[in-house]
Formats: sequence, structure tokens, C-alpha cells
Amino acid sequence: MRTSPRSRPAAALTATALTAALLAASLAVAPAHAQKAPKPAPKPVQEDTRVYVPDIVEDTAPVQAEQLAEWPRWTPANAGNLLAQIEAAGADGLFARDYDPTGLAAAIASGEGDALNKRATETFLLLATHRRDGRTPNAARKQWFVVDSDASVDLFALLDSALASGDIDGALASLDPVHANFAALKAALAATKPADKARADTLRVNMERWRWMPRDLGQRHILTNVPEYMTRVVNEGVVIATHKAVVGKPATATPQLDAKATAIILNPTWTLPRSIIDEGIGATIATNPQRARAQGYTWTGKGKTLSVVQSAGPGNALGVMKLEMLNPHAIYLHDTPSKGAFGSEARAFSHGCIRTERALHFSGLMAVIYAGRSPEEFGAAIASGKTTRMEFAEPFPVFIGYWTAAPKADGQLAMMADIYGRDAPVVAAFAQPG
Repeated sequence: MRTSPRSRPAAALTATALTAALLAASLAVAPAHAQKAPKPAPKPVQEDTRVYVPDIVEDTAPVQAEQLAEWPRWTPANAGNLLAQIEAAGADGLFARDYDPTGLAAAIASGEGDALNKRATETFLLLATHRRDGRTPNAARKQWFVVDSDASVDLFALLDSALASGDIDGALASLDPVHANFAALKAALAATKPADKARADTLRVNMERWRWMPRDLGQRHILTNVPEYMTRVVNEGVVIATHKAVVGKPATATPQLDAKATAIILNPTWTLPRSIIDEGIGATIATNPQRARAQGYTWTGKGKTLSVVQSAGPGNALGVMKLEMLNPHAIYLHDTPSKGAFGSEARAFSHGCIRTERALHFSGLMAVIYAGRSPEEFGAAIASGKTTRMEFAEPFPVFIGYWTAAPKADGQLAMMADIYGRDAPVVAAFAQPG
């Protein structure tokens, strides 16, 4: 997915070009196993299993207008502008019926007074809530854990400002996502024929998901789109790197979340989760400990108390790097020795974490741009084979989202397979009152 179509700053171009050149030199000293696929392993490589966190199913009720000691005063002109916004709600992926345009029109016809003030205020707050947060109940947002910071926007203050200025349209538009992909989806919806309901529904679903995100993702962030199998690094508002991603299998689906990236860990060790110990390495340790040691495993305890760690090295399941991004789901971006999977068009193979293509390039960018290390320091750390943590001067957000429709680099809209079946619950919610 692309970012907003602004001009690339000259400074960003210079920094990116310089980093690319320096990284090319540093990679020359990196071990060969980190740069190319190893010989096929007898068994698929597995990485940390995600922690299953229950879906959020309860909704936080929007602020009720009944809390007001006095209804804001609406003029027929301001109420008429609100009515026009409601009638055009379909263009924003919403549904005019949610806001009872007939009832508002009747209140406008009755003239100024408490009836109009109450009706228009309640309608504005509902429409504003939907444009800020989306209209889909949490129960239909499967495995969506991204924290939407826009919930802190004071809708009462926004209403007061809108009524004072008479700019109802501008107030509501100020709540829309600023990401270029939202605008692209909106344009595609406008161009979709009324008879093509399935396409329209898909576009509405994905517009909804942008409303579940922070309105502005920030000038510096990493964004993974699971159905697209892609990760993008954004710096100074510009996409500076794009990497193929391997995501969770449907049985171990990658959840949608946000986290702060705090460091890049080079040559990481791997602490095996209980599920993977039980899948086989536990039995190997019990029956053939010499073989387990040859694969880089060390352990303490036995049976249910068995704790296993895989040392850094060519066969480590996390490869040469892991992005430190603490979250309750134990999801992160990392390398893999099983690089053949990146050649597949559909790449849902992992236990939930995001395996990242061209991991040396990715981790080099992290080390140089965000940890302030030189390319030589990065190359030496990789070549040493020792576990090295390079802390970022300023943590920045990582978003793992789920969009089944998004523009390609050429601007054309791409429709992706709904690999986890997460569009249907949102479409079903469209038939219910917002």
C-alpha cells in the first residue's frame, strides 16, 4: 500500500540513497547464510507461536447527548448542511438510513427550537462517531486489536466549532482518515456500478478498517498488510522500503495490532513456545539429545517444566534479525532461514509472526536510520554471529492491518483474497443498524 502522494523530500532522497550505498558495502562482510536461502531442511522451520488473546466483543458506547444540560442551538441552514451530509453518506462507505434523514428533514421543517436542536445534535454525534471510529461493532472486528487514538477527539467541542462557523461539512471531514489508501477506496467506490454489490461491499469494508486505525499513522512507521503479504517502512512520510511478508496460516492467523518498535536484535536467540516443544523438539531432546544440541538447542528441566532455547546461528528459526516490538500477542517481524516461501504468491505459512524478506536490508535500515549505528557497525555485528541489541533513539509505531482492497504502486486497485474470512462479519454488520 502506498502513502500519501506527496513529493519526496530532498533530504529523504539523500538519506535513502546514502543508506543504500553504505549498506551495500556492509553486507559484503555479512555471513553468506544471512543473504541467501540455505539448502532445504528436512522439516519446515517454525518460529514463535503467537499468544491467543480473546477478541474484543464489547462496545464502548459513544457519549450520549442526554448528558448535555442544554441542547446546542441549530439553525435550519446548519441542519440542512447536516442533512446533505447524511444524504451523501453512501459516498463515504456509510449508510444514510442509519441517521434517519426523514426525521431530520421533518425537524428542519418544524423550524428552530428544542425539537430541531435535539434531533440534529443526536444525528451529528452519531454520524461523527461513525466517521471517526467506524460503524462496525467490535464483535464483527475479528482479531482486531489496533488502538484507535482518535477516540480522544472531543465531538462536543467539534460540534460547537462547527455550529459557530457554519462549516458542518468541514467538521465531519476532519474526522476522515488521511491515508491515501482511504481516498483511493472512496474514489473506487464512486466508480463502482450499483449492480456490483459485492465489490461495493468489499470497498466499504476496507474503508471501515481505515476508520478503526489512527486517523494519521505518523511520519515514521512500519505497516504490514496481511492479505497483501507485504510490509512497508515509512520514513518522513515516504515509503523507503517494501518487503514481502510471510504471515500466519488460517489456523494460526496473524492478529491486527499496533506496537512500538524499540530495537532491532541481530543474531537473535529463540525461546521456543510450549506448543512447538510439544510438537517434536521435546521428544528429540528426550530420545536423541546429541542431535538436538547439534541443531543449536539448549534446555533446562524436563517434561512439563522443559524450557528450550535455540542459539543464534544459520539454522535459528528467527534468522539474523528480530524487530523488538513488545505486545501481548508475542507477534513481531523477523528473518527466517526458510526463504523459499517468499517465492510463493500466497504466503500464509507462519505460526502468526511476520517473516520478513530481505532481512539484512530491513535490519540494516533499522540499525542505521533508527538506532544511529554506522553501516560498518551493523555489518560487523551481523558477521560476529553474536546476539546484539541496537536500541532505537525514538520508538515508533508498527501497525499490522488487514485490507483486502488497496491501490498498487501504479495506482490501480488490487483486490486480495480474504485469507482469514474477516470481510464477511463486517458485511453482515452492514445489514444491522449502525
